[in-house]
Amino acid sequence: MAKKNAFYAQSGGVTAVINASACGVIEAARQNKKHIGKLYAGRNGIIGALREELIDTSKETPKTIAALRHTPSGAFGSCRYKLKSLEDNKAEYERLIEVFKAHNIGYFFYNGGGDSADTCLKISQLSETMGYPLQAIHVPKTVDNDLPFTDNSPGFGSVAKYVAVSTKEAALDVESMCETSTKVFILEVMGRHAGWIAAAGGLAAEKEGDAPHIILFPEVAFNKDKFLKRVKSTVKKHGFCVIVASEGAQYKDGRFLADAGNTDAFGHKQLGGVAPTLANMIKDELGYKYHWALADYLQRAARHIASATDVEQAYAVGKAAVEMAIEGKNAVMPAIIRGKGKKYSWSIKEAPLDQIANVEKMMPRDYISKDGFGISEKGRAYLEPLIQGEDYPPYGKSGLPQFAQLKKVMVEKKIKKSFVIK
Repeated sequence: MAKKNAFYAQSGGVTAVINASACGVIEAARQNKKHIGKLYAGRNGIIGALREELIDTSKETPKTIAALRHTPSGAFGSCRYKLKSLEDNKAEYERLIEVFKAHNIGYFFYNGGGDSADTCLKISQLSETMGYPLQAIHVPKTVDNDLPFTDNSPGFGSVAKYVAVSTKEAALDVESMCETSTKVFILEVMGRHAGWIAAAGGLAAEKEGDAPHIILFPEVAFNKDKFLKRVKSTVKKHGFCVIVASEGAQYKDGRFLADAGNTDAFGHKQLGGVAPTLANMIKDELGYKYHWALADYLQRAARHIASATDVEQAYAVGKAAVEMAIEGKNAVMPAIIRGKGKKYSWSIKEAPLDQIANVEKMMPRDYISKDGFGISEKGRAYLEPLIQGEDYPPYGKSGLPQFAQLKKVMVEKKIKKSFVIK
């Protein structure tokens, strides 16, 4: 009987290190040719499987695959596409099985966050329901750091490092000009329901009085009067005020400060504009000159300042996913487990997908300072190890980093009927 091939796909918002996980998956598969045939990558995530648009990774050289480890973004293309239930869209699942059968695919590796874990679980359940043997392994990734079971999520450590460094650098700029110029600077970062990224900005404050002076978390209800009072007292004391605000900052009744009124492909509310919302509030009530910035894609694409710890962990979960599949595991995710000693250490263990899908891990209240505007020492102790070390990409004569350039050779389609994504 022919060896089963494998399918790998990237999902959701990409990160500075998701390709390091791809590297881990592909190199591990190549080292286990006894068990795995070819490894195909979905062009633009799961829709690559639905459209039968498969990239043959065997056509890429070992050097190119190794270069994925220091290449940001999603090298094979990602997507925001959530599979519906089997009852609601049977045709979608039948199409996946048809494509997997046509290309003798027996291993499914899906690299993403909580919604991707849900998709991976559904495909695992689908394989049983439809009588097609398929081992589905979820490879964790999310800058939001909100996956349960795993101590942290690959992608987060690098965003945390970028936000902490950027906060520190911008604060020095504002401090140097505050006498005659900007008094308040606001950095808006990602984080819909969980404030992990905003919390990382707190690492910039290494001594009393250091910026950021205020952090706004989704987990702490926003109080306008309390907020403005803190801004005013901070400017009076230090001459300036630096704020790191999560895009998901919300009022006590659950309303987002920056609800754009739209939803994305996963049904989540589209957020954007918490920084200008706060800036206008400060201008109208306090009259201070301000500047604000959106970290936006910059925070998740900044491979030039990636955390070495994050890169290593991202590669490790990709490699572990293949090893778990070879061991016969199904519907699991390689999770990062933090060691108990004073010196930071970590290992990887499997976690059940049915307890991970659609579950968000929020910031523990004891990681946040009592006044709700900063991180506690416990929060700092959790965050600091995740931003340790530098893993710079190689730079060329142009002075720019050199990233992987894939051939992306497509596999010949075997199914005549095309599939339209609705």
